Amino acid sequence: MARYTDAVCRLCRREGEKLFLKGERCYTDKCSVSRRAYAPGQHGQGRKKLSEYGVQHRAKQKARRYYGVLESQFAKYFEMATKKQGMTGENLLRILESRLDNVVYRAGFAMSRPEARQLVRHAHFTVNGKKVNIPSYLVKAGDVIALTQKSLATDKMKDVIEANSGRPVCSWLSREPEKGQVVVTRLPNREDIDFEVEEHLIVELYSK
Repeated sequence: MARYTDAVCRLCRREGEKLFLKGERCYTDKCSVSRRAYAPGQHGQGRKKLSEYGVQHRAKQKARRYYGVLESQFAKYFEMATKKQGMTGENLLRILESRLDNVVYRAGFAMSRPEARQLVRHAHFTVNGKKVNIPSYLVKAGDVIALTQKSLATDKMKDVIEANSGRPVCSWLSREPEKGQVVVTRLPNREDIDFEVEEHLIVELYSK
């Protein structure tokens, strides 16, 4: 499957805020957003007033890049969200949060979502005891996501877990770092999601 392979810091600069795509680097003075707080490119420092469509498009791009999904995947998730009960925007964010790579990141088993995606692809995790190597796998309430015993024993994973030990855990997840596992106690509500995006703009964009 196609995947963005260029410098991810450009994505953060284009959206004008940190999307935490580089893990530990995002928390240091080396972060590109901190050093160059303007859009990349020749005209990045110029001021440009966005149209209504432009504002909606930026909201969609911001969410898509934050969770690391392709355009076609994002459109598929939006279609799924429209078929569920409740508000479409909130349903969309809930689906994105339910991706296995996001849960691995939220649980503190990776320093960034791209790293979490790679770990899942390399079959370092199981869901309810079965190996799953699909980052887009959508978890459900009650699912148990765990590191394989071999992966849990590596120094690299021990260091990552230790580095993330002080990071707050989402209220909809129950983490047991010593066992290398996390339980999805329920699916997240909108107030559980700390991602700052106006999801109604995304709904308006796709409703045109």
